Amino acid sequence: MSDWVLPDEILAEAPSHTPLPHELADLELLLYGAYAPLRGFMSEAEARAVTQTGVLPDGTAWPVPVTLDVPIEIARLLDHPDPKRRVLRITDPEGAPVAAVECHALDPLGPDMVRVGGPVRRIADAAHGVFTGLRATPDQAKTTYTKPRVLALVADRPLHRPQLAQLARAAHNLAAHVLVMIPTGDETNGDRDLRLPTAALVRSVLAAKDRLPTATVLTVPLSKRGDRLRDGLLTAKVAAAYGATHVMTNRDGLGGGDGVRAMVPRELAYDTRDGQWRPIEDIEPPFRRTALSEAEIADMLDRGFGLPEWHTPPSVAAELRKARPPRRQRGLVLFFTGLSGSGKSTISRGVYDALLEEGTRTVSLFDGDVVRRLLSSGLGFTRADRSMNIRRIGFVAAEVARHGGIGMAAPIAPYEADRAEARRMAEAAGADFVLVHIATPIEVCEARDRKGLYAKARSGQIPEFTGVSDPYEEPPAAELTIDTTEITVGEAVEQVLEYLSEGGWLEPTGMRLS
Repeated sequence: MSDWVLPDEILAEAPSHTPLPHELADLELLLYGAYAPLRGFMSEAEARAVTQTGVLPDGTAWPVPVTLDVPIEIARLLDHPDPKRRVLRITDPEGAPVAAVECHALDPLGPDMVRVGGPVRRIADAAHGVFTGLRATPDQAKTTYTKPRVLALVADRPLHRPQLAQLARAAHNLAAHVLVMIPTGDETNGDRDLRLPTAALVRSVLAAKDRLPTATVLTVPLSKRGDRLRDGLLTAKVAAAYGATHVMTNRDGLGGGDGVRAMVPRELAYDTRDGQWRPIEDIEPPFRRTALSEAEIADMLDRGFGLPEWHTPPSVAAELRKARPPRRQRGLVLFFTGLSGSGKSTISRGVYDALLEEGTRTVSLFDGDVVRRLLSSGLGFTRADRSMNIRRIGFVAAEVARHGGIGMAAPIAPYEADRAEARRMAEAAGADFVLVHIATPIEVCEARDRKGLYAKARSGQIPEFTGVSDPYEEPPAAELTIDTTEITVGEAVEQVLEYLSEGGWLEPTGMRLS
């Protein structure tokens, strides 16, 4: 897409907006031409048509909405009587202008947000994030291809020997050039068993580059929408824009379409007789080793075991060890949640003291009063302010965990969305997240209330009090749940320590100080 020359006065007066990460990723693909035939962000009518029918209003097939939502305060500045001045300047996370949107549509999305639709034009390079040196437009990528057929692989997880063998066999059979596209539109990649920060994923794939000496390896800001079928169709769209004729996919065949043929790889196994990877049915059972699952790889890394060389190239294994050290060395966010009076603060303090006494891990505890006084000074107790408080705690705890420490916090954290965001930040930092739900019933919490907070809340003196006038959303999938109704604080502390020991974050109980 060509650069857009705007009159200086229009560009200078245009309101600015920094989109969300997935919107910036979409913007980059739009500017690269990788979303052809799309030229810009969709209006609400276009997005609705795509969601319901899989086609744009003009009949063009498209799998997912590509949208840009802005706060209503910015949208009001775009409502100019001169259509030529309905221009939104897009900035990157550092505030530098990278693109502009000709706002053809301004569609309200409730009281606070407006959907902006219209073509995008480049102002400057929009590439951001990790490994931007591996970015390329479709036209630039096509100059590197050595064969008419191009086999694309979206490498959203590390490449072990079975995957490398599958790719080599498919490329040989097709007589195709190999295009490896590493998705960088999300902060993490992989499945629940083995999620990696995106930078670590890129390093692990690059570590296998010597097994694919002629391949073109690119980072592409693709992000998942959460619908496997639509994500597969979008992958095919982008692969087609980059000149792919075939795309490697999983065994259910998702990922083809838009003129790109899906290649479902044959299941391979390791032949112990000569060290080759062959179709599993071609190897007699006594000599057959099946590929390790993601769960098995994660477990080996968690326990500090080396990945076997027959399965994983040493260079790839080294990157995975760096990205996912053993749990006893890995950062952890230990997050307690529960009603006021449930015992979460006392239990967290007991765990914190035990870890300090043990001395094998660096640990930080973010006490609620200290956080409110220093980190969240100025915030009130509205729902929005309480959410911001939790997210600030989650951010700082994740940064502690990024550097191998244990970040602990014990806020009420009544909303699932905020707890999920804290988990996301920890995972993006390459750390683990353990949610401990102190599930003491409200009747018990209220009976223990020495400060009289529940009584004040029930009389209306304290508005929006969790459990009385504001809801507490029960965690659907806490790693550990403890009801302190009939156990002591010491017993609850021991349950947490035992969970951390059994999970590998601490030395086994028998080796710890008694």
